[in-house]
Amino acid sequence: MVQKCKDVGATLVICQWGFDDEANHLLMHRNLPAVRWVGGVELELIAIATGGRIVPRFQELTPEKLGKAGLVREKSFGTTKDRMLYIEHCANSRAVTIFIRGGNKMMIDETKRSIHDALCVARNLIRNNSIVYGGGSAEISCSIAVEAAADRYPGVEQYAIRAFADALDSIPMALAENSGLQCIETLSAVKSQQIKEDNPYCGIDCNDVGTNDMREQNVFETLIGKQQQILLATQVVKMILKIDDVISPSDY
Repeated sequence: MVQKCKDVGATLVICQWGFDDEANHLLMHRNLPAVRWVGGVELELIAIATGGRIVPRFQELTPEKLGKAGLVREKSFGTTKDRMLYIEHCANSRAVTIFIRGGNKMMIDETKRSIHDALCVARNLIRNNSIVYGGGSAEISCSIAVEAAADRYPGVEQYAIRAFADALDSIPMALAENSGLQCIETLSAVKSQQIKEDNPYCGIDCNDVGTNDMREQNVFETLIGKQQQILLATQVVKMILKIDDVISPSDY
């Protein structure tokens, strides 16, 4: 098996499962370094980055299935001297790894969530580059439009429509409250400014810049993200309204 790897031109063997010390000795004796106990997800990412193919048996190994990388090195870091394998200058340079370091696990987890959110924003912009301005301006503008539409319904439906408009106002109110502002007064002032100036870009000035125009502050978010937020919130409310009975603990 070791000779088979050498014959196809392999210079490094990466295995998802382990192999015994004798196999490791034979590999090193033939100047063929190997890495064992690599996770399945990591192995797939390595295959994508290097352009190689994962083979379940040595008999299926061919030169066409080998991946290519310019440099493979091991590096230790941190006070615990943890070791990590670096595979650099791969054939598919679009695959990258973000290495996060921090003082404790909480900081690392928070950084991972922040990076994940940023990557999702970039992904949404690639899928659809349309944007809406933030600071609650989109929700306030939608709330004004929904309230105007409620006047066209003379029946009890208008109360449900107005309740939807009030729900949209909860986003800018939360922004104002988290910024230390008077939420009701701030929302009323911004909504009045939108109607008076016919400017749908007016939002909550969370950073105290001095202007409520989100275009001037360059505060925006993706349209597809905003659509999904409103859609999912509406679906949750519809699901709750379908509940016609509640089982209390005393019923068991």
